[in-house]
Amino acid sequence: MASRSPEPSLTRASAAPARPLAGMLWMMLTGLCFVAVTASVKMVGTEVPAAQSAFLRYALGLIFLIPMWPAVRAARLERRTWALFGLRGACHAVAVILWFYAMTRIPIADVTALNYLNPIYVMLLAVLFLGERLGPWRIAAVATAFVGTLIIVRPGFREIDIGHIAMLFTAVAMAASYFMAKFLTGKAKPQVVVFMLSVIVPVILLPFALAVWVPIGWEALGWLFLTASLATAGHYTMTLAFAAAPLAVTQPVTFLQLIWATLLGVLVFGEPADGFVMLGGSLIIAAISVVTWREARRKAPAPAQGDTPVA
Repeated sequence: MASRSPEPSLTRASAAPARPLAGMLWMMLTGLCFVAVTASVKMVGTEVPAAQSAFLRYALGLIFLIPMWPAVRAARLERRTWALFGLRGACHAVAVILWFYAMTRIPIADVTALNYLNPIYVMLLAVLFLGERLGPWRIAAVATAFVGTLIIVRPGFREIDIGHIAMLFTAVAMAASYFMAKFLTGKAKPQVVVFMLSVIVPVILLPFALAVWVPIGWEALGWLFLTASLATAGHYTMTLAFAAAPLAVTQPVTFLQLIWATLLGVLVFGEPADGFVMLGGSLIIAAISVVTWREARRKAPAPAQGDTPVA
C-alpha cells in the first residue's frame, strides 16, 4: 500500500531528545519509498487484476515477518483482541484492493493527494467512537480537507473516474484500519500488530484473488515483490522518523511526496501535471499539519515559564 499518513492525534511516545533534522530526513526517505511503491504498482498496470495484485503484494511480503515470529509466539491475546485483529484485517483488505484498482485508473498524483484524507477520517472516527471534542480548529481542518477534495475531483467540471471514487472509499477503509491499530498497540507489541495484519490480509484477499486469477509473468511478479519490499522499508523509515522528532515536525515533510508523485507521473508515465491536484493536496496537507501541531502542543508537558499554553 502506498502512502500511509499518520493520525493527527498520535504523539511521539519516546522520551528521547528530539532530532528534528533526522526526523525530517527519515520522513523524506519514507515519502520516496511510498512514491516508489506506487510506481512499481503502476508498472504492473492492468496486466494483473487488482485483487490478485493486492494478494501477491502481501503474500510476497510474508518473508519480512520472520524476525517478528518470536514476539508473536510469546504474545498472549484475548478473544476480543483476536476479533479486533480480524476486523482490522478486513478493513485493510478492502482498502488495499480499492487502492490497487485506483492505481490502474487515475494518475499517481491523484492517488497520493486523496490518500492524505486518511488522518481526517481517523480524527472523525475518534470523535464518533471515543467522544473526542470536535473543536473549531478540527472543524476548520475537516472543512479545508473537504474543499481540497473537491478541488482534486472537481465534480461538474470534469468526468469523475471510478478510480477517484475508489480512492475516497480507500481512505475511509484505511482510516478504520489505523483507528483500530490505535487500540491494538495497547493490547500487543508493535511486532505482533504488524505480523497479524500482514498475515490476515492475504488470507482475506485469497478468495477474491482466486476469483479473478490470471497467469502472471516473472516481470510482473518481480515488480510486486519490489512493491512489498519498498512498502516494508517505508513503514520502517516512518517509524524511525516518528522516533526522532514529533509529528508537528515530520508531518509537513509529507507534502514532498505529492511533488515527487507528480514528477514521476509526468516524467515516467506521461501523465499530465494537474495544478488543481497539487492545490487540493496542499490544502489537505495544510489542514492535517495544523491539527497535528496543535495536538502536539496540547499534549506536550506543562510549558516552561514564559511559554504560552495552547487553549
